Amino acid sequence: MTDLAVLRALYAEEIRAVANVRSAALVRAFATVPRERFLGPGPWQIVAPVLPGVFPYRTSEDADPRHLYHNVLVAIDTTRRLNNGQPSFLAQCLDALDPQPGEHLVHVGCGVGYYTAIAAELVGPTGRVTAIEIDPDLAAQARENLRNVPQVAVVEGDGTRHDPGPSDAILVNAGATHPAPVWLDSLRSGGRLLVPLTVALDTLGHGRGAMLRIVRHADAFAARFISEVGIFPCIGARDPELNTQLAAAFRRHTGELVQSLRRDRHEPVETCWLHGEGFCLSTLPGAAKTDPP
Repeated sequence: MTDLAVLRALYAEEIRAVANVRSAALVRAFATVPRERFLGPGPWQIVAPVLPGVFPYRTSEDADPRHLYHNVLVAIDTTRRLNNGQPSFLAQCLDALDPQPGEHLVHVGCGVGYYTAIAAELVGPTGRVTAIEIDPDLAAQARENLRNVPQVAVVEGDGTRHDPGPSDAILVNAGATHPAPVWLDSLRSGGRLLVPLTVALDTLGHGRGAMLRIVRHADAFAARFISEVGIFPCIGARDPELNTQLAAAFRRHTGELVQSLRRDRHEPVETCWLHGEGFCLSTLPGAAKTDPP
């Protein structure tokens, strides 16, 4: 059996380099949390990309946890192509959210809880993490996996409807066409929300798009896209009409112009990048609430 402490440290440094992680605390968390605790006994099914868009599984040669300490996707359920997320991608997300000790972080779509445990390391024993998972089996696994992490509460339910209370950081780990109102409502001033806005590519809702980072400043919301993403769908946060509008918006290749999220009532205007019911991604600056005359 390989020395896992050494492997985890090397893995964390690999993630730091690949994801350009700024937070030393996040690197320490990746070096601390045992991934094998969350993925069950091996051998494991590991995603092995061979061509663009072609991602078959390969079986690890044995049950040595060393196979998990690379920047790879590992299957949770191969029949649904449901995987434990790419470490470098989730590291980028957590780095962008910048959770601090004592804060309340919400993880929507926590899966089996591995990245929830990493988030718990960041908020520390004085903080707390609300982990929400709609799939009953995954929620049960996450609850069992996180039973020894007292600052984490696992909720089985719809993360687009569950009110987690005042929150400092929210990570949505599934693709949406729009930010759910409860996410925006629960953010404290200074709170950060990271949500993948994706266009469905198949009947299951798997999609591609971009990660949207939203920061609340009192009643105004700054917003910008920070990276591309391909991800599993977020049940409850997908609207067919907005899916069509979002696809058209991404085709214009103007996502870098988005600066804010508006919640005031207004008619669609030139500054509206994506205009929906109760929200609008706008090219206006983050503190603006109305269009200029």
